[in-house]
Amino acid sequence: MARRPASSNTVRLIAGELGGRKIRFPDARGLRPTADRTRETLFNWLLNDIQGSHCLDLFAGSGALGFEAISRGADHVTMIDASGQVVRQLQENARILNVDKRVTVQCVKATNYLSAYEHQHQKTLYDIVFLDPPFADNQLQQVVDLLFSVNCLADRAKLYLERDLKQNMPVLPENCMVMRDKKAGQVAFSLLEYCR
Repeated sequence: MARRPASSNTVRLIAGELGGRKIRFPDARGLRPTADRTRETLFNWLLNDIQGSHCLDLFAGSGALGFEAISRGADHVTMIDASGQVVRQLQENARILNVDKRVTVQCVKATNYLSAYEHQHQKTLYDIVFLDPPFADNQLQQVVDLLFSVNCLADRAKLYLERDLKQNMPVLPENCMVMRDKKAGQVAFSLLEYCR
């Protein structure tokens, strides 16, 4: 299968202060930016929650979700990705967009970031978490379990999950409810709310 030319590896931010700007992303295994229509739906769902929020993007990839959150008024986004190449591009995009003071990028596996959370000196309680792991890795349940066990979520935190339609919704704790659920092509995406 032919690879896309690198110049086509761009995503356009949809709305907000950075609306219309494009961000670049490298070719990396499992990296597939969230589709424009899906992002538009998600951020319509988050309309009343995004302003002033602290967000965690655990599989940042292209950065489309995290930078869209910043564009629409999030105070800060922590972007996590295990690929050094991806992380370097995310840092470069934050610099080019002049939002590097509102974005933290770390090169670490999502599971390792969550496992180390309890030992951080300054703990941020996240208002919004984006979970869009590579489908082939099949690690959504493991990451969801860790996320709820490390006490990093604010009360009424919103969680966005994106998964292959063939994958089941992960098992959730009783204090986490599915607020919205939708399908687009072979992708299912959901918005959850967590109550402490």
